[in-house]
Amino acid sequence: MPRGGKRAGAGRKQGSGKFGEPTKAIRIPESEVAHVLKLVQHRFYKIPMYLCAVAAGFPSPAESFIEGEFDLNELLIKHPAATFFVRASGSSMINAGIYDNDILVVDKSLAPASGKVVVVALNGELTVKRLLRQEKRLFLMAENEAYPPIEIKEGSELHIWGVVTNVIHAV
Repeated sequence: MPRGGKRAGAGRKQGSGKFGEPTKAIRIPESEVAHVLKLVQHRFYKIPMYLCAVAAGFPSPAESFIEGEFDLNELLIKHPAATFFVRASGSSMINAGIYDNDILVVDKSLAPASGKVVVVALNGELTVKRLLRQEKRLFLMAENEAYPPIEIKEGSELHIWGVVTNVIHAV
């Protein structure tokens, strides 16, 4: 009689687990087991997304059906390997909707083009500003009239960390 392998009638019946569907064994690094288990237990953090829009003006009748499940990672993060979060500090970007203590979603893979909001290290200090190129000059622009533009002069040490793609703040 052969040893090992699949045996007829052995094991749990397909679809009888808590998810009601067949499962698949996978190998993951031991350091990631707790994280993967948490994702599975929380259904990958998918949150219900309602089909109706919420009126920001006059109230409209509520519709009580759900469009589907919504994963914030899919909405906020386009390039996971190149994305990080950082907390904003100060009030220089309030007119861009970035307030003190907001969380910025920053993508390192996007090109830092003129007009984009970027996180930079300028002479060793981190800041978030709008990048602006005018002819051959480069500026970091605040989105608050109380803060002057910062011209990047020759000899300045500038390292662009990434482009801000989303802002998360509490209301």
